[in-house]
Amino acid sequence: MASQFVFVVRSRYPMSTFWYILHIYSGHEKKVKLNLEQRAIALQLDNFLTQVVIPLKEFTEIKDGKRKTVERPSFPGYILIETQKEIRSDSEDKDIRNCWALIQDTPSVMGFVGGGGPKPNTLSPEEVSTILDAPAEQEEDIGVIDYISGDQVRVIEGPFRGFVAEVNRVDVDKRRLHLNISIFGRVTPFDLEFFEVEKLE
Repeated sequence: MASQFVFVVRSRYPMSTFWYILHIYSGHEKKVKLNLEQRAIALQLDNFLTQVVIPLKEFTEIKDGKRKTVERPSFPGYILIETQKEIRSDSEDKDIRNCWALIQDTPSVMGFVGGGGPKPNTLSPEEVSTILDAPAEQEEDIGVIDYISGDQVRVIEGPFRGFVAEVNRVDVDKRRLHLNISIFGRVTPFDLEFFEVEKLE
């Protein structure tokens, strides 16, 4: 099994190219990627700097009772680049020196990860595969939940669909709302998951 894994890795990420991790300002991933690609073309280095990759992961946002799948960086503040030659700031090769300068001078780029000298550390094919071929697992993003005690919500799933309820307590860990609903003049407590209600403005 291990030998088969190594064979697959080498076929996808050959040792003839070089992969690096860049440390950048978090939230600037797309801007840096576009900037690097455009500057590489302008400086005729696009045959040297061949890929700029933002590893992505899918997140399921829950807001106002609605689910939405979005892609976000798996490692905020980091991107990967692929080059056709090993990068060194002290290289005699003009293209290598120009590529080094291109990367270091790109806004929001803080530098290479690993190796503080003229030669930054490269990633092995196995490391590249671990980062880029990781399963696209979905994660639920609880950061967009905006329910608080006292909010009015409408039930959109289940037997109480259409009823208006009041949020009594929010259980973030279990992704549930503790609600009070008035049925035939009596206040009845019950629990629902976030996606089973929508917030009333």
